[in-house]
Amino acid sequence: MDMNAYLSMFIDESNDHLQSLNENLLRLESSPEDLSIVQDIFRSAHTLKGMSATMGFEDLAHLTHEMENVLDLVRNGKLRMNSFIFDTLFKGLDALESMVQDIVGGGTGSADVSELVGVLKKIVSGEITADSEVAAASAAAAAPVQQAGEIELDQFQFSVLQQSIGSGHRVLKAVVTIREDCVLKSARAYMVFNVLEQAGEVVKSQPSVQDIEQEKFDRSFTVFLISQWTSDELKQQIGSVSEIESVEVTELDADALAALSRPSRPSEPERKTDKPQAGAAAGSAERKAPASGGAVAKTIRVDIERLDVLMNLFSELLIDRVRLEQLASEIRSNELTETVEHMSRISADLQNIVMKLRMVPVETVFNRFPRMVRDLAKSLDKKVDLIITGAETELDRTVIDEIGDPLVHLLRNSVDHGIEPVEKRLEAGKPETGTVHLRAFHSGNNVFIEIEDDGGGIRRDKVLATAVKRGIITEEQGKTMSDEEVYMLIFAPGFSTADKVSDISGRGVGLDVVKSKINALGGSVTVTSELGKGTVFSIQLPLTLSIISAMLLKLGSEKYAIPLSSIMETTVVKRSQIHNIHGNAMTEFRGAIIPVVSLAELIDSPDYDDSREEECEAVIIRKGDKWAAVLVDDFIGQSDIVLKPLGKYLSGYNVISGATILGDGQVALIIDPNALIK
Repeated sequence: MDMNAYLSMFIDESNDHLQSLNENLLRLESSPEDLSIVQDIFRSAHTLKGMSATMGFEDLAHLTHEMENVLDLVRNGKLRMNSFIFDTLFKGLDALESMVQDIVGGGTGSADVSELVGVLKKIVSGEITADSEVAAASAAAAAPVQQAGEIELDQFQFSVLQQSIGSGHRVLKAVVTIREDCVLKSARAYMVFNVLEQAGEVVKSQPSVQDIEQEKFDRSFTVFLISQWTSDELKQQIGSVSEIESVEVTELDADALAALSRPSRPSEPERKTDKPQAGAAAGSAERKAPASGGAVAKTIRVDIERLDVLMNLFSELLIDRVRLEQLASEIRSNELTETVEHMSRISADLQNIVMKLRMVPVETVFNRFPRMVRDLAKSLDKKVDLIITGAETELDRTVIDEIGDPLVHLLRNSVDHGIEPVEKRLEAGKPETGTVHLRAFHSGNNVFIEIEDDGGGIRRDKVLATAVKRGIITEEQGKTMSDEEVYMLIFAPGFSTADKVSDISGRGVGLDVVKSKINALGGSVTVTSELGKGTVFSIQLPLTLSIISAMLLKLGSEKYAIPLSSIMETTVVKRSQIHNIHGNAMTEFRGAIIPVVSLAELIDSPDYDDSREEECEAVIIRKGDKWAAVLVDDFIGQSDIVLKPLGKYLSGYNVISGATILGDGQVALIIDPNALIK
C-alpha cells in the first residue's frame, strides 16, 4: 500500500489529536478526579498510536503506547495523577509534536525516546512515585527529545532570531570556553555576560543562565544574541576577560540559523500538503466541516493564491454589478431591473461565501497558549491563570499566520515581568494567583487583541532612565513625554529594563520586532500601564477583507466611504449645538457629550467648507465605548465596495485606509473610523 497517499491525512489528524491531548491534559490538571477527561485523553492517545503504527512510524507508536499504559491505569483507578506524572506526559507530548513536525518537514519521524519510555515504564511498574528520590533523578530523563548535535531553541526563540535577521539586526552565536585551571568559573561567566549585555540582548544561553550562575557546566557555554556589534568586536571584548581560553563568534544569516537548529517545540503545526518553506506566502486555507459522532473534522485545503484570484475576480464582478444597478435605474426597464435584482441577491450570497473562505477563528492561534503559560509559570514558580475570551473572532488567514509569534512574545513578557512572584503579590494584598487576560473582539473594520495582566505595571522612571542610558532619548525629551509615550519606548530597538540576562524574554528583548511585525500587517500596538495594578498591550489589526459594506457620502465634489460596521446612526447637527470645550469641538448626543470631527478639515477637502452651513449632516461612529460625530456634506447611500490598498499614496493621511471604484467609474477614498476617534 502506498502510504504517501495517506501522509497528508495522517499529519492533519495527528495535529488534531495532539492539540486535543494538550487541552485535555490541562483540563485534567485542574480537575484530576474527573475520569471522563481521562477517557477522552486515552481515546486520542489510542487513536494516535494506531495511526502511527499503520504508517510505520515506530518511535511515535512506541512512545504513545507507553503513555497509553499510564493513562489506562489512571482511568481504572489504579494510579493517581500527580505533578510528576503530568510533567512526564506533557514532555511526552512535546516529543510527539517534535516527531510529527519532523515528518511534516520530510523526515522519518525517528527520535531516541528510550529514556522517556523508561520513565513511563517505571511509573507503570510503581518504581517511580511523586515522592521518591528516583523521580527527582529521572526528571532529566523525561526532558524533550533532542537530536544529537542540535542546540535546543524553542519556537519563540527561533522566531525572534529569525525576525531580527529580517529586520536588519545582527544575530551572533558565541561559544566561550573558560580555562581548565580557572577557580571561579561562574565569576568569569558573569563577567562575560556583562559584556554580552552591553553588546545586545541574549535570547538563548546553553546551559541556562541559572545553571551557569551555579557552576552547573563544564568549561564551555553557548550564547545566541541580537546585537549591532560585529563578530570581531564581540570576540575582542569577551577575549579581554581574564582566564578565557577561547572565543568563537559566528554571525548567522537566515539559512545558517535554519541549518543550525530547528525549533524543538513547534508553536503551531502547519497544515500543508507541500514541504514547508520558510517565509512562503502561499499556504493553505482550511474550512472544517462540523464533526459528528465524535469523528475528526474533515479539512479541505485550498492554496491561498487560488483564493486571492477568486477574490479579485469577484471584486471585478461586484464593480460591474453596481454599474448594472445604476444603468437599470436610469433605463427604467422592469425586466432589466428584475434581472439585476436577482443577480444582486445571488452575488450577495456568493460574496458572503468568498469572504468567509479566507476567515479563520483566532482560536487556531489562541489554543496553544494555555499550555505555554502553564509551562512558563511552572518554570518561574508563579501561579498564573490565563483567561481567553473572544476566541471565535475571525481574521483573514494571512493575518492569522503572522500574528502568532508577536502574541507569544507579549504573553511571555506578561507572565515573566508583569505577574509578580507569589510572595510579592501577597505583600501587596493581591491574590497569590496572577491573571492574564487574552481577548479578541471586532470594532469596525478592525480586530483588536488585548493582553492584560494584573501584575506590577511598568515603572515610568525606570523606562526613562534606561532609554536615556541607551541613547534612545535625551533627558530633556523625557521630561515632556506623556506616560503613554514613555511606555511606547519599550518597543525601541535594543531597549530592555531586565536586571539580569534571562532565557525568558525580558521586556524589550525583541519587542521592536513585535512592533515591526504588527506594523507590516497594517496594524498598530499600544501599551497602557498603572503601577501596582497591571499592564495592557492592545493590538489593532485590519480584517483585510477585500469587500465591505459602506456608507457613501460627499464632501463637495468628492466621494468617500465609511464602513457600516462602525456607524451607529446618521443625524443632523446644528452649528449652535457645537461647543468649544478646552479647545475641542463637542456636542450633546443622547445625554452624553461627544467630540465633533470635521472630515473636511482632516483630509484638506479643497472645495468644501462645513462652517458655512447652519445645519450639518453627521455620521455617529463608535469604537468600543468611545463615540464621535463626523461632519459631512451629504449622504449618497449604502453600497458594497471593493477595498483596494493605496500603497504609499496618501501615506500621510492616517484616516484613509484605502480606495474603491464606484459603479460610475469614479474613485472614492475609504475612511478609517478608528483613526477618526483617535
